[in-house]
Amino acid sequence: MLNNMNTELTNAQGPGWDQLLTIGALAERTGLSPATLRMWEQRHGFPRPQRLESGHRRYLDADVEAVAHVVRRRDAGVRLDVAIADALAQAEPGTPSVYAELRRKHPHVPVQRLQKRTLLALSWAIEDEFCAKAERAIIFGGFQQERYYAAARPRWHELALVARSAFAFAEFPDLDRPQVVGTGSRPGPVLVPLPPEEPLAREWTVVCDSVDLPAALTAWELPGQQDVPDRERVFESIITVEPAAVRDAARVCAGVAMRAGAAEATPALYDLADRPGPAVADLGAVSAMLGRVLSYVDRFGAA
Repeated sequence: MLNNMNTELTNAQGPGWDQLLTIGALAERTGLSPATLRMWEQRHGFPRPQRLESGHRRYLDADVEAVAHVVRRRDAGVRLDVAIADALAQAEPGTPSVYAELRRKHPHVPVQRLQKRTLLALSWAIEDEFCAKAERAIIFGGFQQERYYAAARPRWHELALVARSAFAFAEFPDLDRPQVVGTGSRPGPVLVPLPPEEPLAREWTVVCDSVDLPAALTAWELPGQQDVPDRERVFESIITVEPAAVRDAARVCAGVAMRAGAAEATPALYDLADRPGPAVADLGAVSAMLGRVLSYVDRFGAA
């Protein structure tokens, strides 16, 4: 039995077996009970254990401080789910990926290989039918490069006027920190500069988190397409209107913005801390979005 346990620990991901903690040890060092830690994991996905082949939980020393930090914030009056959401956002190694998060948490959502012209059509349709018409939505857009955002700037300035908050991510070379760049007295979205090595800087993302019209689109470009015409480049893509999946995508984006220094991201993370209700997507809005997609695809196809 001891030999089997040592083999499991040696095969565990991360540091060596002698550096991993049992759930009892984590409970003792944080002042919580194992039952509370299991409940937090079940309800909030925190703390995230490493699993042995037997299914037993093991934790890192860093998990001790993360749990203790949540306990301190909770005792100071911060809502538990908000404290946990912040801890999860700060604990991700580097900048997380919206695409990877949806694949990990929602593997049933289908993946499609789409050309860039189709992604443009989907993005415009989501912006028109969901972001622009949703009730006080929180919206996020990933544009990779500043020139792609520049082409969409008028649309996103309009969206920022009707959204609760709006964030645009790209490699903004002239920005060293997030800024709100509007026109005159009309505020625009929060522009969040990302370094090129960050995953979100390489993803195509449109997320509209709202109670009535949630939608998320994310994609990453397949490599080896240097000689492919721009509109025909192919992306692995995910589109969903499931409230839980959209909320997970929005949390990733808000966490990225917060770590980049956007003050507006903190209240957004607070609003996104709760699980979304059992809302059903507005079928009329979905039908309208599909109609717009067909219209835009036809337009781009003729371009």
